[in-house]
Amino acid sequence: MSMTRTRAGAVALAAAGLLFILYPATRPWEDETTMAGATAAMGSTAWVASHLFAMIGFILLPLGLLTLPEALRPGRGAPLALVAAVTTWVGAGLTLPYYGAEDFGLHAIATHVADGQPIDLLALAETVRFQPVAVTTFALGLLALAVGAVLAAIAIWRSGVLPRYSGIPLAVGFALFLPQFFTPPAVRITHGVLVGVGCAWVAITLWRTAPRSPR
Repeated sequence: MSMTRTRAGAVALAAAGLLFILYPATRPWEDETTMAGATAAMGSTAWVASHLFAMIGFILLPLGLLTLPEALRPGRGAPLALVAAVTTWVGAGLTLPYYGAEDFGLHAIATHVADGQPIDLLALAETVRFQPVAVTTFALGLLALAVGAVLAAIAIWRSGVLPRYSGIPLAVGFALFLPQFFTPPAVRITHGVLVGVGCAWVAITLWRTAPRSPR
């Protein structure tokens, strides 16, 4: 793989890491169990921006990991790294529709409520978030992303090309992605930082390895 392609993957991972930090850091943290809080949070531009940050991050993550198999080719982790890249791609594909509903759907409903339209925002939000097919694909997508990140960490560990521990924060961050939704805002923001650091660490190791990658 050329130095340019490897470093492009590193940039994609670094950008994903930054976006995963911005997602919880900029998300409005109102009390969404009340009509006023839900309307204030979901109807804000910060709601749209923060969820968009996450969606772009989910797109960039597999693009970055796609460069990992070639970067690890001199070692033993390349085949597993390819499985990791494909798995995260599938996970991102399953996750993004749910984020789209959260971002644009709930925002549109909330703005109608803010304008005085007779809509039960809390009931609609519950319906959007827990519609059986939507929540199932969302959970499967996040689980696939977790599996992909863990496989990437194992591939890095086995390869002998990148520092062994460099993939562990990424794996831990995505393994905790689903559980963190049930935690307070401070924990969710901390989790965003963990995912961001995980992406950045792999990005830095890829960037540094790029000049030694076969052309």
